[in-house]
Amino acid sequence: MVDCFNANVLISAVCADRLSDDAISTTLHTALTHLDKRNTYVRMLFIDYSSAFNTIVPSKLVIKLETLGLDPALCNWVLDFLTGRPQVVRVGNNISSPLILNTGAPQGCVLSPLLYSLFTHDCVATHASNSIIKFADDTTVVGLITKNDETAYREEVRALGVPRHTHTHTDSIVKKAQQCLFNLRRLKKFGLSPKALTNFYRCTIESILAGCITAWYGNCTALNRKALQRVVRSAQRITGGKLPALQDTYTTRCYRKAIKIIKDINHPSHCLFTPLSSRRRAQYRCIKAGTERLKNSFYLKAIRLLNSHH
Repeated sequence: MVDCFNANVLISAVCADRLSDDAISTTLHTALTHLDKRNTYVRMLFIDYSSAFNTIVPSKLVIKLETLGLDPALCNWVLDFLTGRPQVVRVGNNISSPLILNTGAPQGCVLSPLLYSLFTHDCVATHASNSIIKFADDTTVVGLITKNDETAYREEVRALGVPRHTHTHTDSIVKKAQQCLFNLRRLKKFGLSPKALTNFYRCTIESILAGCITAWYGNCTALNRKALQRVVRSAQRITGGKLPALQDTYTTRCYRKAIKIIKDINHPSHCLFTPLSSRRRAQYRCIKAGTERLKNSFYLKAIRLLNSHH
């Protein structure tokens, strides 16, 4: 079990020799070591997640476990363990009708703290002057302040208050695709051939990931792209065949769409592709852009691709 993620410390709550004392001691040592220097002070934010173990989404957990390098068979075992769990309530001699649970981890199960720790392992500090110390679902953000500069600490706190991926469209795509991964795994268990699994991937998961990709992928953050590509890698492990990277799909579709627009003089965007007079090769006039958003948009990407291909 890895206990350190960059500037973050994870104290495993399921090991016999890891207690809350370890988390407290680690936090104090981090703070006191910093306070031993001049012109310093420490800020701390103590976070209590409501019903933390119940927030585990098995499909997302499996994606993260695969990213950490766990064997696919073990990942599938964890998925089966967390889904389809019957739950009843007993009051005296009366027992309620069973309710099937497909989210969260069982309360009181020795695995639940470990699974939650793995589920949140990518909750990491983005600044070297901050530490995030975790003991199961108890989390403390420690800001080591020097010369009254709290910028990094306040940015860390704000980041924890909103989703890590601020492109809500991308979040929705990843969520839908992960749900389809569950179906892909089930089909593999039923003995479908790699070819049939690949066809299912292209018809369902890829269509979700690549829907209107030319319009939005260019301005995705690095975190967005990693989250999307993790879905592709997971599907590739299930199907057993090579699947195109989402970046390659984006580039190919941008180029094909640009060619289609150039050939269609009635297309509303045809006028954006202005040819330059060149004796050696066909080139298109680049569109001036002062912001990264515009530089990464479809039309500028398409023109760059056209100029590099000719």
